[in-house]
Amino acid sequence: MKEEKKYFNSLDHDVKNINVSNEFEEKLPLEAMMENADTLSASSTTRRDFLKFLGFSSVAATLASCEAPVVKSIPYLNKPEEITPGNPVYYASSYFSENVFASILVKNREGRPILLSSNENPAYGGGVNARCQASVLSLYDSNRLKNPLKNKDVYSWDDIDKEVINKIKNSSNKIVLLTPTIISPSTELLLTSFQNKYDHFKVVTLDTVSQDAMLTANKKSFGRRFVPTYRFDKADVIVSFDADFLSEWLDPSHARQYTANRKPENGKMSRHYHFESLLSVTGANADKRVPIKPSEQEQYTLRLYDAVLTLANQSSINSTKTKHDKLINGIAKELWSKKGKSLVVSGSDNVNIQLITNAINQLLGNYENTISTKIKSNLYSSTNQDIHELIAEMNDGNVDMIMFLNTNPAYHLSNSEVFINALKQVETKISFSDSLDETAILCDYVCPNTHYLESWSDFNPYTNFYTLQQPTISPLFNSRQFQDTFLIWMENSTKYYDFLQEFFKKQVSNNWNKVLHDGFVYTTSRLKPENYNLNEPIEHRLAKSSNIELQLYLKSSIGIGVFSNNPWLQELPDPISKVTWDNYLTISPSYAKELGLKNWHVSNGALDGDMVVISVNKKELRCPVYIQPGQAHGVLGLAFGYGRTIVGKSGEGVGVNAFSLYEDFNKFQKNKITIKKIEGTHEFACTQNSHTMMGRNIVKETNFSDYLKNPKAGNKQFLLHSHKGHVKPSELTLWKEHEKDVHFWNMSIDLNSCTGCGACVIACHAENNVPVVGKEEVRKNRDMHWLRIDRYYSSDMTKDRAKEEEVGAIEMYKKMEEPSSSENLEVVFQPVMCQHCNHAPCETVCPVAATTHSREGLNHMTYNRCIGTRYCMNNCPYKVRRFNWFNYADNNQFDYNMNDDLGKMVLNPDVTVRSRGVMEKCTMCIQNIQKSKLDAKKERRKIKDGEIACACEKACDTGAITFGDALDQDSRVSKEKKNPRSYYLIEELNTQPSVFYKTKVRNKKV
Repeated sequence: MKEEKKYFNSLDHDVKNINVSNEFEEKLPLEAMMENADTLSASSTTRRDFLKFLGFSSVAATLASCEAPVVKSIPYLNKPEEITPGNPVYYASSYFSENVFASILVKNREGRPILLSSNENPAYGGGVNARCQASVLSLYDSNRLKNPLKNKDVYSWDDIDKEVINKIKNSSNKIVLLTPTIISPSTELLLTSFQNKYDHFKVVTLDTVSQDAMLTANKKSFGRRFVPTYRFDKADVIVSFDADFLSEWLDPSHARQYTANRKPENGKMSRHYHFESLLSVTGANADKRVPIKPSEQEQYTLRLYDAVLTLANQSSINSTKTKHDKLINGIAKELWSKKGKSLVVSGSDNVNIQLITNAINQLLGNYENTISTKIKSNLYSSTNQDIHELIAEMNDGNVDMIMFLNTNPAYHLSNSEVFINALKQVETKISFSDSLDETAILCDYVCPNTHYLESWSDFNPYTNFYTLQQPTISPLFNSRQFQDTFLIWMENSTKYYDFLQEFFKKQVSNNWNKVLHDGFVYTTSRLKPENYNLNEPIEHRLAKSSNIELQLYLKSSIGIGVFSNNPWLQELPDPISKVTWDNYLTISPSYAKELGLKNWHVSNGALDGDMVVISVNKKELRCPVYIQPGQAHGVLGLAFGYGRTIVGKSGEGVGVNAFSLYEDFNKFQKNKITIKKIEGTHEFACTQNSHTMMGRNIVKETNFSDYLKNPKAGNKQFLLHSHKGHVKPSELTLWKEHEKDVHFWNMSIDLNSCTGCGACVIACHAENNVPVVGKEEVRKNRDMHWLRIDRYYSSDMTKDRAKEEEVGAIEMYKKMEEPSSSENLEVVFQPVMCQHCNHAPCETVCPVAATTHSREGLNHMTYNRCIGTRYCMNNCPYKVRRFNWFNYADNNQFDYNMNDDLGKMVLNPDVTVRSRGVMEKCTMCIQNIQKSKLDAKKERRKIKDGEIACACEKACDTGAITFGDALDQDSRVSKEKKNPRSYYLIEELNTQPSVFYKTKVRNKKV
């Protein structure tokens, strides 16, 4: 009888109420086993003895992953006799950090979470960004606290509980919990219960990079503080004023929505105008980008508002003219022609600009069409004034106890010195940080919270949308979920798991098991739109411009610095600058020339730059300078999240702290700014040192109007000269064709959908055990990324222009490498991995046949055959092969998170860890291909289209990457291959890649 296969994606899919018993009858004696942990961790033992002698962190992690599933977590619908080793288990869960939410699936191997991907079901919040992808590595961070602390010494939970409860009961002044926005309804109820027991308790919310301006503006416009949800997929015309909505503005799911309406095959495309001061990921993807100073944003939004008022036959506000009035009037007409199908957004911290934006959207009828006030986002809620009031209360001696949850004000506040001095007036300080940070080090007690992959919770990120977070591994250390801690301090014997389940069944859904299985649930409460206040006045006074203006921003890799100790993120190249392991002061080429500031390349191609001191309101920072094309003249840019002093080996001392200049929670600073060049040189670790394509058709582009006339527009067939005349490159070859009789694995990459975010790079790291090499090795061009995202700037110099101006070849190519002026600059992104050529140059030069071709169209690497000649690397025209210069996995020089004993828990057991002297590259996740083939063989069926997904494809929320069997005529990749937009990279070489691209189509106004 054929065995019926059962599928599941949670630990608690228990529709038959099956009882679960612990694998061990008694609790594992971890403390007794680890008495000499310090001695053991310092010992040098063989691999055979590692389970016996490994350090505390690794043993604790191993044992935690070997224990039975967490209480009442049931991984199968019909529980089998045993879990089959080698088969991954997927759990539906949720991620919320730095005000970013994602519904996720957690891949678990033998009790260890090793990879995250998006839970595709939710209509809202599907985005899994690079930081979310990399958060699995932070679970295995050896810098995490192993035990609770009192005055920096290890202390027991029982003693801490007794002392804190006693202090709470005896306190007469306020007890404060400082926390970012909480979107867990059960946690909010728990804190309310805590307040009911201790009436002098209060919660103060502090979002590090807040949306207080938008919340305040909406309070004035609608009578209520809230953040609406945006539908970029419904907008035909998008106008953005410094809102980086494809990267760091509000919600990662915007990228998926945006690209859904950017597919030329649908016969229509949205048009995107972007006004900004720095070059952002969103600006790089815009159809028309206009660099303006931050101080000019209010002027430009008022001018657009005035133009729309005129079209609506309303009285003009006599706004001040701009340098781009013709463009703004044209944009206003386009917006008016798309009423209800347009969208205007702003990322400004200026309340008046947000009010103007609201007024424009109201005139255009966008509310309840492309902007929903019915479905609200709960991801931001803090009021900036609250932290100032808290500091005043602390200084006045009105706070007896303060607790810090997921917040680090000693690092994040611009007036951190004032906060630290006020903290000295508080008798008891408690941190729930899972590691020592700048704030936790100042606290009397540190009660380490569990990692979110070790924790239970619920989330309500959007109206009527609820998710569950479930543990995928037992706590690795002696940490405790902060909700359990609060219950104990309330003298309540209930466990948070029981508290959560009871709450969820009563308030959200009584079908607990189904929600835990799916990861989310929608409720059906009635939705009401907010009423717009037409009488809210808008100020017409404009702020004065300044000669030097500073714009602070968030990087997609590091964010606000929570993951500063994550080496995957430190080594992830910035999408625009391609710099790793650093932040820096960005400046436009024209302004750098005016100030005498330079970047230059040294002999090995690495980038160096000048050093400056920037002063803002007498606060000074010593920064390196990076010259950034596309930036507005007179504007400086600096990223948050760097300059940590207490964080761990990977993050300490990296970059400078931009939060020290983040005065009044405003990313735009203009008062008393000076910049001065100083002695010294800074060494950058940059992964891309050429900026343009230098006239080559690496990325093929066209305009949407041309595409409608001819779908092959911009995709001109490359022809070679031969004795037969002009022929296609495929007609001239030195190789015999490979048989294609089983499978022919191909990958399609749509350049219209790739935003350059980098989530795919991190997913590839996690799935394929790609090593981290550090800043010095990156400077030597020895980074190990299997997948890179090339960023190209447009250039004003072309071969036709050189011919007209009679410019010589050398001078022509030199000018081709100069990006266009800021006003005309365009940017494209192109993911590049091994192209798996069917006429592969690497295969012909390997003297030991370590790289070979499979019957299924893939280029294989046999690691134990490779002798490291690097001939293949030199012969690869795509430069995608990586050489292991060191044994990164066991080398103290590279002792980053993943390379220490605990960090190795994140390694995928299906992928070989490469050793020194071995070449490696993208394998198209061959381990996933083989598993799917074996599953299909056992079930006596063919592989289904979409059944196999590479890590990069899973990570790409915009759907830019498609993988499949090109021999299956009904497969998605086969259809993509026939698309008129498809082309091969450097096809003139006739390497016949198995990876092909689709032309970049912009929707420029003709």
